[in-house]
Amino acid sequence: MNFVPLVFPALGALLFVLILVGHRQLARAIQRPAIPPPRLQQYPAVTMIRPIRGLDIGSRENAVALLNQDYPGELETLFILDTESDPAYPVMVEVVGARPAAAKRRAEVLLAGKPPPGRTGKLNAMILGEARAQGELIAFSDSDTRPGPHLVRVLVEELIARPEAGDTFAPIIAQSDETQAGDVGYELLVNPWYGASVALAAGTRGELPFIMGQMMVCTRKALAAVGGVQCAEGQFVDDMYIGQCIARAGFKNVIVPYPLRVVTGGLGARQFIRVFRRWMLFSQGGLPAAFVRPNWVRGILYFSALGATAAALATGAWLGAVLPAAAVALFVWSQLDLQKRLGGPSVAWRHLWVPVVLPVVAALVALSTKLNRNVDWRGRSYRLDASAKLRSGGGA
Repeated sequence: MNFVPLVFPALGALLFVLILVGHRQLARAIQRPAIPPPRLQQYPAVTMIRPIRGLDIGSRENAVALLNQDYPGELETLFILDTESDPAYPVMVEVVGARPAAAKRRAEVLLAGKPPPGRTGKLNAMILGEARAQGELIAFSDSDTRPGPHLVRVLVEELIARPEAGDTFAPIIAQSDETQAGDVGYELLVNPWYGASVALAAGTRGELPFIMGQMMVCTRKALAAVGGVQCAEGQFVDDMYIGQCIARAGFKNVIVPYPLRVVTGGLGARQFIRVFRRWMLFSQGGLPAAFVRPNWVRGILYFSALGATAAALATGAWLGAVLPAAAVALFVWSQLDLQKRLGGPSVAWRHLWVPVVLPVVAALVALSTKLNRNVDWRGRSYRLDASAKLRSGGGA
């Protein structure tokens, strides 16, 4: 008896089940109910530091959203750029200048100057901000994010409610204003690929061995224990490394179940590849193996299903290709469903090819990071070593 025709359906069925099991595990992690922290009788003063280089999509709206935080305590906001020649400088000066004077609110635009060799521009701004901060708590916010009005309050409430915590931070949701294929790829990368893995790794306690620094609030005690943000000197991925140091110092990195929007738009294919390379290099500089393993396993299952489908068709086993092809379709659907569960945007029909090819792109991008350790980020070029640290003189 010829068992070859039975191999493809059996393999396809196995892959379908394994992909479905992995999907359900991630979906359950996403759907864990949020338990809001208790309100505080008195809210500590917070200094919010936002490093900026260049004009992001919606830069003005992002800055206004940060200033419009409904925080009951004192809130100092520092927008920090390299020089006055940055195109974002006049925008930030105008946004801050247009703010009416208010009790418990202060905003300022500062200049950090060009970073020294071996330090990213972002970390250079963070170091200046920490030195100038007046608040009891010190927070950091990326310039491409647009927080909801209550996010700082929730981050502080969770931080105070968890005495063991050294910091709290928000999960991110990518959503574009001007959707192109590159934006869809970025949304899928950030939301179902990265965001779902974060939910799974954080567990019911919401604790991770690193920080997602798009919006984080830190205690001065935790920062002092690690030598301040300057502990990340020489690191390309500053927030993840700071989180690792805080965890080693005996504090917890706590993620809250309230998302922060990352604003994107108009990403072409070349721009998306650059962003993808940067994220891939980020993952090599601070994400533990247990965190990245689910996506690697899902990727292996997808390529196995894709290969089984191609092999069945190549040998003329048309019916044998049905179940492997169904496993491929399930993987594509899984990305779309996880994105929806996370609150991300729907994918238009014209872009449904993106989740099909994204794993292939990921494999090629991963290979490129092994062959070329240079990365461009916000107008600067960095040279990285094998552990994604800045090489000596690795900033331009």
